[in-house]
Amino acid sequence: MTTTDKPPLPARPFFSSGPCAKPPGWAPDKLFLNDLGRSHRGTLGKQRLRYCIDLMRETLALPDTHRIGIVPGSDTGAFELAMWSMLGARPVTCLAWESFGEGWVTDAVKQLKLDPTIIRADYGDLPDLAQVDWSNDVLFTWNGTTSGVRVPHGEWIAADREGLSFADATSAVFAYDIPWDKVDVATFSWQKALGGEGAHGVLILGPRAVERLASFVPDRPLPKLFRLLKSGTLNEGIFTGETINTPSMLAVEDAIFALEWARGVGGLQGMIARTEANAAALDRIVAGRNWLGHLAQDPSSCSKTSVCLTVDGADATFIKRFAALLEAEGAAYDIAGYRDAPPGLRIWCGATVDTADIEALGPWLDWAWKETSQ
Repeated sequence: MTTTDKPPLPARPFFSSGPCAKPPGWAPDKLFLNDLGRSHRGTLGKQRLRYCIDLMRETLALPDTHRIGIVPGSDTGAFELAMWSMLGARPVTCLAWESFGEGWVTDAVKQLKLDPTIIRADYGDLPDLAQVDWSNDVLFTWNGTTSGVRVPHGEWIAADREGLSFADATSAVFAYDIPWDKVDVATFSWQKALGGEGAHGVLILGPRAVERLASFVPDRPLPKLFRLLKSGTLNEGIFTGETINTPSMLAVEDAIFALEWARGVGGLQGMIARTEANAAALDRIVAGRNWLGHLAQDPSSCSKTSVCLTVDGADATFIKRFAALLEAEGAAYDIAGYRDAPPGLRIWCGATVDTADIEALGPWLDWAWKETSQ
């Protein structure tokens, strides 16, 4: 293939791992905009917020035992809200095998000063989950967005656990069938698997987490954005659309569009099927090239959403040029690996990406490899 002999472009070259590709067919004029410029606490605003929550529950197949609310600060804000509100009642274990898990370690050690047990693994590996002591509260990322390594299932989470399970699930929801009976606290953000906008997080609380909130008063000040209690009891309004602070109704409507799209492709199972088809297409690309590999060492824990790839002999400069060439051609946007990860590529395979675009990416990776290696 010569420089002038270039393959057909992907129809939608959006492979960023966050914010991720919009759902197919998305356009600004397809959003419901009648609530813009209106109070989020008015009748229409509350109806739309509640509708968004109901759609998330439906799409995730979330049981009635679990509450779901929209909170500030993207996934980071949601997870830190949970940490600040509930940790300290018992010992804590933090699992870390990529940058976001390490962020929760930093919060637990330096900010909350909890002296947690820390179980780590290098990029590409998963910690030994058998080491986890479930008398502790346990913090982990279900899908490591920056390492391409995920927990393969929920069987390692003890059914008779004494502590709470805290799952940062932002690259996992809408892509895996999560066993909600094993999850006490989960967080995510719309800009990942839904291709939504940033700034807002989603907090899911199981009954054991609600019990913790009712029985434990942390010995630290809680800013208003972290307060889930009102007059000493759970503020149920948060889980019916009465947000803690003013939300962006434009971002809410964008999320509603994505959730309605998800319903149209078969709900959770349809989104899982699309994700698996995308990941399988990328697997075939990797298998056909001896200079590409998966950063994840174990196929059973290889992410199907934020797939991280190694490039033979590549350093950070090589990857930067490789990704820049593809962006300049309009063939692939934002596929360089995360800044803290080993040099490589990261390609989002979530449900809002079309499999045909993953397949069209393969020849362009060949082109960029040849151009960068010259």
